[in-house]
Amino acid sequence: MNLIDGKKISNDLRLEIKENVEKIKQETGKTPGLATILVGQNPASQVYIKSKIKACQDAGIQSFHRNLDANSSKEDIIALINELNKTSEVDGILLQLPLPNNEHAQDCVNAISPLKDVDGLHPFNAGLLNLSKSWDEIIKKNILVSCTSLGVISLLNKSNISIEGKTAVVIGRSNLVGKPLSMLLLANNATVIMAHSKTKNLKKLCKNADIVVVATGEPKFLNTDFIKDGAVVIDVGINRTDEGLCGDIDFESVKNTDITITPVPGGVGPMTITMLLENTLKAFKNRV
Repeated sequence: MNLIDGKKISNDLRLEIKENVEKIKQETGKTPGLATILVGQNPASQVYIKSKIKACQDAGIQSFHRNLDANSSKEDIIALINELNKTSEVDGILLQLPLPNNEHAQDCVNAISPLKDVDGLHPFNAGLLNLSKSWDEIIKKNILVSCTSLGVISLLNKSNISIEGKTAVVIGRSNLVGKPLSMLLLANNATVIMAHSKTKNLKKLCKNADIVVVATGEPKFLNTDFIKDGAVVIDVGINRTDEGLCGDIDFESVKNTDITITPVPGGVGPMTITMLLENTLKAFKNRV
């Protein structure tokens, strides 16, 4: 088994981002800025926000954090977003999800200016991704794409894993991971199968795939029955169990197989925040 070291790749990229931020400051006299919004006091969300704020500080990116009460209305959240949309020092806006009342989450995301949508969840940016014909076009146009999905592609590219011509199965169809990642793989000339809870013959589909991405949110969902020798397996899941953190893949069952895999923790996780920083720089450049 070969491990993809997401932590090392992430650290290397963050050094590059830090250098780019310093270059931007010298050339423009401006500093890229990221605003984070946390509604309520969800412990896991608080941890994520703190990690994002620290990553910004380490990279030299300005951090603007706003907290709202858990009982804040949709109108309260959108009013804050509109304020940040108008704030020139803010290049990117991230609304931490899920919201206490997640029923209105997409309405709130839709209020974020597409130019500042560093999570890539606004319909405008999702549409740009879906209309893109190639990876080169996505890069050239600085399209803002879901950070986790972008992180997976970056992990594959930095690990010299070819995507073109490969059969890829993505298990999960969320707007945050499954859908955008499938489009990114397609843009990189993979043949993509998007699987989900209603998919039949899932094991057979995965067993024939060169690349398998698991984003089900179910601990240890996938085991050796799903994977062929030589496959590349990307574990997007991070689950807190009584035994500690684990992914959506049963790591113990696959550790003696001939595959390339991302560990949990230390795989996709670090890349998500790194791509958030990268998207903040893209948003800055798109607004200049």
